[in-house]
Amino acid sequence: MESATENLHAFFTPKSVAIVGATKKINKAGHVIFKNFVENKRREVFKGEVFPVNPYEDSILGFQCYPSVTKIPVELDLVVVVVPAEIVPKIMEDAASKKVKAVVIISSGFSEIGKHELENKVLTIAKKAGIRVLGPNCLGVYDSRTGVDMLFLPETKILTTGEEVIATPRPMPGNIAMVTQSGAFGVAALDYLAGRQIGVSKFVSFGNKCDVDEAEMLHYLLYDEETKVILLYIEDIKSGREFIKIAKEVAKRKPIVALKAGRTEAGARAAASHTGALAGSDQIYDGVFAQTGILRAKDMEEFFDAGKALAMQPPASGKNVGIVTDAGGPGIMAVDECELRGLVVKRFSEATIQKFEKMKEEGKLPKFATNLNPVDITGSGTSEMFEAAVEILFQDPEIHGIILLGLHHTPALQEDYIDRVARVATKHDKPIVACDIGETEMALHTRFRFDKLGIPAYSSPEDSARAMNILVKYGEYLEKHNCLKEYIQNFLKEKRKAKTS
Repeated sequence: MESATENLHAFFTPKSVAIVGATKKINKAGHVIFKNFVENKRREVFKGEVFPVNPYEDSILGFQCYPSVTKIPVELDLVVVVVPAEIVPKIMEDAASKKVKAVVIISSGFSEIGKHELENKVLTIAKKAGIRVLGPNCLGVYDSRTGVDMLFLPETKILTTGEEVIATPRPMPGNIAMVTQSGAFGVAALDYLAGRQIGVSKFVSFGNKCDVDEAEMLHYLLYDEETKVILLYIEDIKSGREFIKIAKEVAKRKPIVALKAGRTEAGARAAASHTGALAGSDQIYDGVFAQTGILRAKDMEEFFDAGKALAMQPPASGKNVGIVTDAGGPGIMAVDECELRGLVVKRFSEATIQKFEKMKEEGKLPKFATNLNPVDITGSGTSEMFEAAVEILFQDPEIHGIILLGLHHTPALQEDYIDRVARVATKHDKPIVACDIGETEMALHTRFRFDKLGIPAYSSPEDSARAMNILVKYGEYLEKHNCLKEYIQNFLKEKRKAKTS
């Protein structure tokens, strides 16, 4: 790892951090951020030292308060700045004299409102001192394993009824890194991922990107062992050539899913007023993503669904999809979405069809079941039927990926079909995704069980088809660069390792 990128460690694993703007006022961002570090330290999640900086306080939450970072009696790796924009240059001068490694500027009021000179002043000080800067106008960093948590939104809130509820949940540790230009969208993403019980490795909010940008963060995440998939929300890209160069290399080893906002003229105008982004032609971004192997999501739902699929399943080695269902209508819906996305749902080979015919003869499949693709085992489907049908498709060399639609409403189907299917899937290197339609407790439980066993599950046939499409598209990129087999081998190796640990 290059030294410039290696310096980014201070954002995620600081041995010492100062919160400039820490306060006793519980409704202020400085209080919430400082409290995050303190609570994580007390839980022994954050291992470093933490210092509040505020010239008007003697102590905060039992920690001695310092008037400036220069008065802190130890070396500082990281400074988090939560003060008015006009004061930030003075804080940067103090950080420079203290030889701080990295600074996160949460404060807004810079180039996003036209104050470019103020932002440039901050950057000039940082570059002269060799300080790496994240922001300004950002949400900072959340690391699920090191306890670094700059999210200035409290985890709980009190309702008017007096009831305490979870407001901004922190996701569990996982393998998806969330990199975003928008802090607010990033928080919503964390809420979504936490609610779906999908783990994250790191969360990074860029804001105005005066220093550290997407290209450098992608390079850093390439070497991060905890990150397997990168979700990237962007409004514009700085240093385009460097971004293309790095993204090409990262995508060969870790999938990148991008959600590019500002696709329309009005959207681009909104992006400019949000973070000062200069959003270029959307066709240019399409070309960049295609060239670099970045997988573009068209909307928020596809963005998260893609990340989940890529984190849980290997990429597909081709575009032929086999579908197993216990409901005809949803099966047809999945077929339509697959075909519209460029996937192929062709008639099964005669060898595979004969295997299903034999199951009918032996009474292991209903006589009226269809088996040309989709395999519709009907509402009479049982756990054993799903298990056998999935095994047959995994063994078919002409099938590259499997979509399973098992509706929990059918009377003969027992919950153990999920475990049976998962056991079969672990023996093969093809991807499989699942679908159970509904929002009742049983539907949510079914999808949760699939997810827990490493099979991404979705609430609609179309979502499951789009997830499979992402696995196919990523497989095509890897195959084009002669690294598909190596990627799948490493993916399955890591998956087995995680299962035994």
